[in-house]
Amino acid sequence: MNRDFLSIVGELNLAKKVLVVGHIMPDGDDISSVLSATLGLQKLGKEVLAGIDWRIPWYFYEFDETNIIKGYDEVINSGFEPDFMLIVDASSPDRIGRFQESLGKVRTAVVDHHGTNTLFGTLNWVDTRFGSTAQMVLRINTELGVPYDERLATINLMGIATDTGFFRYSNADETVFADATKLVSMGGKAYLVSRIFENKRIEQFKLLSTMEEHIRTENDGQIVYSYLSKEDYESNNCTEDDSGGFVGELRSIQGVELAIFFSEYEKNEVHISFRSKDWFDCSRLAVLLGGGGHPRAAGCTLKGELSVIVEQVIREAKLMFNTQLEAVKNI
Repeated sequence: MNRDFLSIVGELNLAKKVLVVGHIMPDGDDISSVLSATLGLQKLGKEVLAGIDWRIPWYFYEFDETNIIKGYDEVINSGFEPDFMLIVDASSPDRIGRFQESLGKVRTAVVDHHGTNTLFGTLNWVDTRFGSTAQMVLRINTELGVPYDERLATINLMGIATDTGFFRYSNADETVFADATKLVSMGGKAYLVSRIFENKRIEQFKLLSTMEEHIRTENDGQIVYSYLSKEDYESNNCTEDDSGGFVGELRSIQGVELAIFFSEYEKNEVHISFRSKDWFDCSRLAVLLGGGGHPRAAGCTLKGELSVIVEQVIREAKLMFNTQLEAVKNI
């Protein structure tokens, strides 16, 4: 067994009050990992508080358990004083928002599968061989002896399913399917997970149409990108939550290797998502721009005028794309 993994399990065994923290702009793997760790530790009789310093997308509340995740202010004002902090699915201190202020004040474990992780915890179990952090939480819970029921199994399964694109991405390997099978055998319901993402509002389809109007291509269609401005969201009565998955729609276009989606969440604050199909390393581009992620899925946030950021990022993307393409051709 990995030494860092065993050390974290040992610390959690001894801990009485645990704060479980996820990352800003939470996705399915992050929500799943936070909830799975929190519910698992609670089953062992520990006092646990879950926190994410960001608004949680509305569709995750299809699981009632999501309500146990509190915002930063609520956690701080609760007077909760943890003796251990477990951070899941976050690659750097800034990714946990204001919770980073607690680093150094309490022993901290970072559990993550991003290759760009900066190892900012007291203990760090980072393993890029896992398709999702939810799989790592499953191993922690199993080693701790957490008894799984249908709800915990389903919530844990959500992280694996969403971070592998419902088993469509290249990270859906044998271990992913083995872990998913294990959770299903313990009562996990895959159809309940898929239902979360089959619950769209009509406004989202209108927003998608707006995004499609902005589609542009580069490099003979191998690079595709689009954007949504703050005004686009407001005119469609939507928020950034409603554009979840749009970058995947761009990636699905025939002949595309690299898809880029720009989302102006607040005026002059742009979230950028990168997705690739076969060979382009998105994480290298994201790191260059101050972000991080995986080879086939990464992201970053930039501040400034949307049109200027689009021009800047596409310029850098084309340069790196051509460099990586030449390297692939020479293999």
